[in-house]
Amino acid sequence: MKQLIECVPNISEGRDMNIINQVVAEVEKVEGVKLLDVDPGATTNRTVITFVGEPEQVCEAAFMLVKKAQELIDMRNHHGDHPRFGATDVCPLIPVANIAMDEVVGYARKLGERIGTELNIPIYCYESAAFEPKRRNLASCRKGEYEGLSARIVTEEWKPCFGPNCWNEQVARSGATAVGARDFLLAVNYNLNTTSTRRANKRKRPSDERRWQTKWKTYEGRKRKSYYDSRYFKGNKGYWLVY
Repeated sequence: MKQLIECVPNISEGRDMNIINQVVAEVEKVEGVKLLDVDPGATTNRTVITFVGEPEQVCEAAFMLVKKAQELIDMRNHHGDHPRFGATDVCPLIPVANIAMDEVVGYARKLGERIGTELNIPIYCYESAAFEPKRRNLASCRKGEYEGLSARIVTEEWKPCFGPNCWNEQVARSGATAVGARDFLLAVNYNLNTTSTRRANKRKRPSDERRWQTKWKTYEGRKRKSYYDSRYFKGNKGYWLVY
C-alpha cells in the first residue's frame, strides 16, 4: 500500500506574498505532492505550509522549498512575534499512512543531512529524529533564537547535527533549520480576559508543563491584519496566550 507522510515547514516570511508564493511554487513543481494549506501571518511574520505525498517526493519538495527560502529570505532583516532561528525555521515530517515513525525518522535525518551538505545550512534534528535527548524539544534547539545563534553554533554542546558549525555570511543570511519527525500537532490559543500572568499560568495543565510554551503579547486595540491577529483578546488591553 502507498506510504504517505506530511510535511509542515514554517518559513520566516509572513508579509511579502511575492516571496511566499515563490517558495510555495517549489512544492507545486514536484509531481505526486499535494499542497494542502498555506497560512501566512503578518504579526508573526511567518508562514506555515502543509503538503502531503509519498516520502521521497515529499522530501524532494521540502528540500526545494528550503533552497528557495534560503535564496529569498535574509534573517538579518527578520522581525516577528514568533520564536525563530532560520529562513526555514522548522521542517517536520509526520507519518500519515502505512509508515512507521522509525521510517519517518530515517527520512528526516536524510533530508537534514542533504540540506546541511548541499545548501550549507546548519541543521538541528528534533523530536523523534533527535540524536540525543536534550535535542528532542524544539525550544531547546532554538533557545536564544536567531540572535543567539552565532554564539551557540560554535559550541561543542550545540553544534549542528549537519551542516556548518561556523558563523559566516551565508549562515548569517539563512540562519539554521530544525528538521524533525513527529506526530500530528494540535496548537490551541486561548483569549483570556485578564492582564494577570499569574491567573493565566494557573490555567496551564501541570502535567504538560514541559511540552507547553507560554507566549505573551500586548494587544492595544489595533485592527486585524491577518489570521493571527484575530487571536488577540479584543479589548482595549489584553493578552494573547499561546500553548
